[in-house]
Amino acid sequence: MAAAMFRSLLVSAGGSREAPSPSPSAPPQPEGAALEAQFSCPICLEVFQRPVRVAPCRHTFCGECLQPCLQVPSPLCPLCRMPFDPKKVEKASSVDKQLSSYKAPCRGCTKKVTLAKMRSHVTSCAKVQEQMANCPKFVPVVPTSQPIPSNIPNRSTFVCPYCGARNLDQQELVKHCMENHRNDANKVVCPVCSAMPWGDPSYKSANFLQHLLHRHKFSYDTFVDYSIDEEAALQAALALSLSEN
Repeated sequence: MAAAMFRSLLVSAGGSREAPSPSPSAPPQPEGAALEAQFSCPICLEVFQRPVRVAPCRHTFCGECLQPCLQVPSPLCPLCRMPFDPKKVEKASSVDKQLSSYKAPCRGCTKKVTLAKMRSHVTSCAKVQEQMANCPKFVPVVPTSQPIPSNIPNRSTFVCPYCGARNLDQQELVKHCMENHRNDANKVVCPVCSAMPWGDPSYKSANFLQHLLHRHKFSYDTFVDYSIDEEAALQAALALSLSEN
């Protein structure tokens, strides 16, 4: 329902926070690249096209760029992650008017065009197309059947330290040990910890099952930068925590 309402809104319409309307006392508007950047969508990084604004954060995006966010039950602003009501997405009318009023030089031929026409202009500008042709090409990762080199730790799957069962990811390892080794009192080395850059492959946990349940409830891949040591990882985590609160 919300997506349908949003599409009808786009038909009639034609982030960053919505730019304020100019006033006689306002400072001069930035020119050139600064002006284009001010009116660029935070998602596609191009000049706004049919801009819409979300509440309550009032960040502005291209209508089509925001569309995927409306397909989830509880959408979040792509820029600040604040929850918003998809029924309250509205046209950014003042931004639309500014796009038709302000001019900026093309980044290729330097011809001044209104921001509303900048997208269509750059697609036909020979100099912009030449610049894009000289940019490094994105090369996707190609799957390979080659084995992982032996000197690189495998941090995707692990071997059960009790029975040697192989190819268990982190959550499967927890489940396997709970189902098959709940009463095993042997002291074993945690295969997850030993695969980490700071891991000690000789340290045996006194209670491996409790260690698994408390230390490995989440995947390290989501939170860990394997290129830094444990102290640096801790400092990075603290800095991130402070920046989010």
